[in-house]
Amino acid sequence: MEEIENFSDKIHEQSNEHAHHMLSEGKEKWVLYVALTTAVFAVLAAIAGLMAGAHADEAMLSQMRASDQWAFYQAKGVKSEILISSNKILVAMGKPPVTEDLNKVKENKAEQAAIMAEAKTFQQESDEHTAKHSTLAKSVTLFQVAIAIGAISIITKRKALWLGSMGFAAIGLFFLLGGFL
Repeated sequence: MEEIENFSDKIHEQSNEHAHHMLSEGKEKWVLYVALTTAVFAVLAAIAGLMAGAHADEAMLSQMRASDQWAFYQAKGVKSEILISSNKILVAMGKPPVTEDLNKVKENKAEQAAIMAEAKTFQQESDEHTAKHSTLAKSVTLFQVAIAIGAISIITKRKALWLGSMGFAAIGLFFLLGGFL
């Protein structure tokens, strides 16, 4: 992600220098507007990038919590199976099963249900954060494309490209807002 941010910063910087040069020579005032809009796009890309990173981190933490709960769920299941097997061996030897073990198995099964529900909740949280990360990453990409096209519009002196860059930024803004919701 850092390489992309540096790339967009460099393009933004070059377009601003080119815009300043053109304005100092008294040429085309629209170039100043291109430079200003690309500066706004760069800020929006930075905001979207920070939010995307935060959601990626939260998705990973929620996934780790879910994995921990599933491991705990399995451990309870293994313990129950060991107790059941021990009691089967006792019965096969003609001895009575240990009542405490049977009660512990029932308790483990009840705990497993609660553990499963918690694991599924953490998994759902992870999935939601991953979806928001994906949406915000699209936003960053679109803002960076808008910045690049804006720079190209200055170099080629084509206003239509600048309008195209604003179109990409509008779509990027749509994804940025989608990342908030």
